[in-house]
Amino acid sequence: MLKKSDSIIDVIYSHLSGMTQTDEKIAQLILDNPKTIVDYTISELADKAEVSAASVSRFCKNLQLAGFHQLKIEIARVSENKASYYKNFAIDSIQKALSNIADNKKAEVTRTLSSIETREIKLILKLLNNCRILQVAAEGNTYPVAADAIYRFNQIGRLAIGAESWQTAIGQTLNLGKKDVLLIISNSGESKTLLKQISIAQKNNMKIIAITNRSDSPIALKADFHIQTAVRQRVLQSEYYFSRVAAMTAVEALFLLLIADDDQRVELIRKHELLISDSKI
Repeated sequence: MLKKSDSIIDVIYSHLSGMTQTDEKIAQLILDNPKTIVDYTISELADKAEVSAASVSRFCKNLQLAGFHQLKIEIARVSENKASYYKNFAIDSIQKALSNIADNKKAEVTRTLSSIETREIKLILKLLNNCRILQVAAEGNTYPVAADAIYRFNQIGRLAIGAESWQTAIGQTLNLGKKDVLLIISNSGESKTLLKQISIAQKNNMKIIAITNRSDSPIALKADFHIQTAVRQRVLQSEYYFSRVAAMTAVEALFLLLIADDDQRVELIRKHELLISDSKI
């Protein structure tokens, strides 16, 4: 079931990559104009999406909704919120395209931060403050986010490690234990290699923090703590959804909250910047 803080738009976006073609037709219709869907009957939505009414019911069930009525209620909750809409853009108007991209990214940042629960984030910060070593793991297009996290956390005195090579990363995990923490960053939350790494970490009694797009993803469910990111950017039209901005936002939020918790960490950043300053022109 959806939490009060969940947006049905975020839920649909997070499930898109694994949807059937039929579910994706319904999803696209909703995402294109949530406000219109509020007034549809189940038959009208089915006709517009060119699917059956039974398919609409299955779509609702796949999103863990009680039925079409709950879908309409959830859409009504967010239909007036401009952050719920994806803004298309074309290269023929560069400034308009840039403006729409900016709005999409603002929506990702806003929804990612607003969905973080206070109790959860306090426990995560406590873990990060007290762990001996923080290992950050990601793969493929998401690894740059992990590399950024490793850099940031080391700057403020939190020993962080990681490796782009999964084989090396697994070797690191084998040498860690109950005083250490594994931070997993995965958009889909379905990576087999990262799931295997989690299993090894759990055998070593490590705590797991996950940052993913879905709260019901395999990685999120295996983690001790989870931060859900929101996505609004479309790549390759409707076939693939990916954005590093939301994951970067979650990492930066943790980084800034750790600094706010201990202002001496600002001095650590200054010290680090001073040491590397002679490498700049």
